[in-house]
Amino acid sequence: MASDQSPEFKVIGTRPVRPDGVDKVTGRAKYGADYTLPGMLHGKVLRSPHAHARIRSIDVARALRLPGVKAIVTGADFPEVKGVMAQVGELIVNTHYLSLNVMARDKALYDGHAVAAGAATSKHIAEEALELIEVDYEALPPVMTAEEAMRPDAPVLLEELRTRLMAHRTDPGALEGPDRASNVPGHIRFERGDLDAGFRAADYVVEREFTTATVHQGYIEPQNALAVYDADEHLTIYCSTQGSFNVRTLTASVLAMSEGKIRVVPAEIGGGFGGKTTVYLEPVAALLAKKSGRPVKMVMTRAEVLRATGPTSGIKAKVKIGARRDGKITAAEVWLAYEAGAFPGSPFAPGAMCTLAPYIIENLRIDSYDVVVNRPKVAAYRAPGSPASAFACECVLDELAEKCRLDPIEFRMRNAAHEGAPQPAGPAFKKIGFAETLAAIRDSDHYRTPLNGPFRGRGVASGFWFNGGLQSSAIVNIHGDGSVSVVTGSVDIGGTRAAQAMIVAETLGIAVDEVRPVVADTDAIGHTDVTGGSRTALATGMAVYEASRDARDQLIGRAAKIWDKKPDEVVFEQGVFRPVDGSAPSLNLRQLAGRLARTGGPVVGRATVNAGAVGAVGNAFATVCIDVEVDPDTAKVRILRCTIAQDVGRALHPAYVEGQLQGAVAQGVGWALNEEYFYDQKGTLRNFGLLDYRMPTCLDLPMIETIMVEVPNPNHPLGVRGVGEVGIVPPMAAVASAIYRAVGVRMAELPMSAPRLLKAIIENRVTTFDAQATAAK
Repeated sequence: MASDQSPEFKVIGTRPVRPDGVDKVTGRAKYGADYTLPGMLHGKVLRSPHAHARIRSIDVARALRLPGVKAIVTGADFPEVKGVMAQVGELIVNTHYLSLNVMARDKALYDGHAVAAGAATSKHIAEEALELIEVDYEALPPVMTAEEAMRPDAPVLLEELRTRLMAHRTDPGALEGPDRASNVPGHIRFERGDLDAGFRAADYVVEREFTTATVHQGYIEPQNALAVYDADEHLTIYCSTQGSFNVRTLTASVLAMSEGKIRVVPAEIGGGFGGKTTVYLEPVAALLAKKSGRPVKMVMTRAEVLRATGPTSGIKAKVKIGARRDGKITAAEVWLAYEAGAFPGSPFAPGAMCTLAPYIIENLRIDSYDVVVNRPKVAAYRAPGSPASAFACECVLDELAEKCRLDPIEFRMRNAAHEGAPQPAGPAFKKIGFAETLAAIRDSDHYRTPLNGPFRGRGVASGFWFNGGLQSSAIVNIHGDGSVSVVTGSVDIGGTRAAQAMIVAETLGIAVDEVRPVVADTDAIGHTDVTGGSRTALATGMAVYEASRDARDQLIGRAAKIWDKKPDEVVFEQGVFRPVDGSAPSLNLRQLAGRLARTGGPVVGRATVNAGAVGAVGNAFATVCIDVEVDPDTAKVRILRCTIAQDVGRALHPAYVEGQLQGAVAQGVGWALNEEYFYDQKGTLRNFGLLDYRMPTCLDLPMIETIMVEVPNPNHPLGVRGVGEVGIVPPMAAVASAIYRAVGVRMAELPMSAPRLLKAIIENRVTTFDAQATAAK
C-alpha cells in the first residue's frame, strides 16, 4: 500500500500546496471566457432543431443587414477537405467528418448541429442575427440507437457509407452480418482458442444483453474560443482545451492552413474529462475573425454543450461467459455496438480491448462495432469505451460467481491476469497490480464489515484501462538565484503543475516551492500531446525528469569547470555539488547558479519523449466495493459506502491521486444511477440543462474511501502509472450487483434510475423483495 513518502525520495510522496491554488481561489486565474481584446466581436451559432434533415438552402441576407452584424459564415465558407487526414497523437482524424461536425453542409445530422454562425458587436445582436437567418430544411426520419441504425432498411446518415457498402457488394464475402448495414463504418474482432470447446467445458453459462445510455462528461466550464486573424494571415486562438497542439492541428486541417501560422494559447480549464480534446468553436471563430477583420469571442451556453459537444457512446451489448464449478472461466463471447453519433469514431476498439482484460480466458471472441446515429459526434470520456463494456461483462461475472458459490472477489482472483498473461488484443501484460487491488478490497475494513439491514446490498467489480503514452516536451530553466522554472505544453487539469514541480525538486535536490511550473502556448514549447489518456504525469513527467537530469548534468559540468575537474570527478547529492577528492568546498544550487554567467552562460535542460514508443506506459487496474440501500417505496438507491483500490504505480502527490480516484468513482456512480440523454421521438434532446441532466452532488455520495496500491511501473524512471481514468470503469457494475443483493433484481440497463428499478421490481415480482418488505413491516 502507498505511504505518503517512500524512503528513497525526499519530495515525491509528499503533499505540497498546489502552485496554482492562490490564483484560482482569489479569482485571478484566467479561464477561456475571461479573455477580452480591444474591438472584440461576439459570435453565436445557429443550430439545427432537427435530428436529421436535408438543408435545401440558407439565406443570410436579412441577418447581414442588421446593424452591428459584422460577419456571417455557413458551411459554404469552409474549404473542401475530403480525403484529408490529421494526426493527433497516435490517432488519425478524418478532417472531412470533423469539418462537417463543426459546420453542417447539405445535411443536419443531430439536434444542435451547427448550420451557421454570426459575429456582432454584442452577444444580443449576434443572437438576434441568428433569428434572421432563414434555413429551409427537409426533415428526415431520425435514427437514434445502434439497434435501429444496424437494420438493413435503416435510413442512411452518410452517403459515403452507402457508397462503401455498394463497393463491397461486388464481393459477397467482404461484409458479413452487421457489416452489411450502411451505418456501420467500423468493426473489430479479437479471437483466440476454441470457443465451442470452451463452452462445452463449462458447468455454468450465463448469457445476457445490456444497454447503456449516452452520458456527458459533466465539466462545469462550457467550450469557448477567442480568435485573432492578423493581416499577415497568422491566427491566434485563446481557448480552454485539454490539448493546445490538438487545437492547432485540427483547426489547421479544417481550415486548410499551415500549422506554423496558428498559435494556440491554452487558458485555465474548468474540467474536460476527455470532452475538450477536439474542436467545435475554434475554426468557426477563426473564419468569423478573418471575415470581419476583428477578434471574435465565442462561448457556448449549457444547452449548447449538452446538445452539440461530444458525450460518450451509448452501447448495446450481448455477453455470454462460461465457467467450471471451481470458478475457472472457460469461454467468453462478447458482442458490442457503440453509438458514434453522427460521424464515425466511437471508442468501439478500446471498449473491445479493455473488456475482460483483467482475466485470463483461453477461449474468447469479442466483436465490436462503430455505428453512426443521429446524435452528437461522441468524444472521449475517462477510459473511453471501457466503462460500458465492463458494466456488461462484470455483471455476468458476478452472476457466474454466484452460480459457482464463490465470493465475487475470490472468483476474480482465480481468473486474475498477471505479468505475462495475454490481453484480449494479444500483447502480454508487463508488470501489473490487478490481483493486488482485489486483495486490498478483500482485506479492507469496508469488505470485512458486515452489511446488515433490509434492502441493503454490497457489490464488487473491477476494471482495466491501458493508459496512454504519446509525446511530450519539457524545458527546465536554472535562474541566477538558484530558483527554477519548468515549462511544458501540458494543460493542467488534475494537478500536473504540482507533479512536474515535484519531479524537478526531487531531481535537483531543492524545495518544491523553489520551482515554478509554467504551461506554455504552442509557439513556446515543443510538441506535446493532449492532457488525457492518463498520460500527463507519466509522459510529461518523464520529459520533465529527463530535462531536469539534462540541467543537472550541465550544472555538474559547470562545477567541474570552476574546480578544474572532469565532470566525472564531481559528485551531486541532495542538491549539493562537491569534488570527489574533497579538494574544494562544496556548492549548493544557489551558489553555483550565481556563477553560471562566468562559466558558459545560462543552463537550460531540455527533453522530448514518446513514452509509448519507449515502452514506458504502465497499465491500470481498479477494484471497487459499493454498499447501497434501496427505498422499498420509491426504489431510490442511496450509496452507503464506497471504497476503491487502484494500482497507482507510484503516487507522486498522494492527495491529487486520491482526488483522481474519488472523482472517477463519483462519475461512475452518476453514470450508474442518474445520468442519460433523453431524446423524444423526433430526436430532440429534452434534458439540455443541469437541472434535468442529473449529476451526483456531495449530497448524493458518502466520502469515497481510497486504497492506493503501489506496484511501481518498472518502465518509468519514477515508477509512475496513469491514475486518472480506470476508477470510472467498475462502479456501474458494482452498483448493479449491490442492487441485486439488496432487492434481488439484476439490472441490465443504465442508468438504474428509481423509475426504471421500480418498474423492474414490479415486473419481476421478486421473492426476495417481497420477503424483505414483509420482514421490515
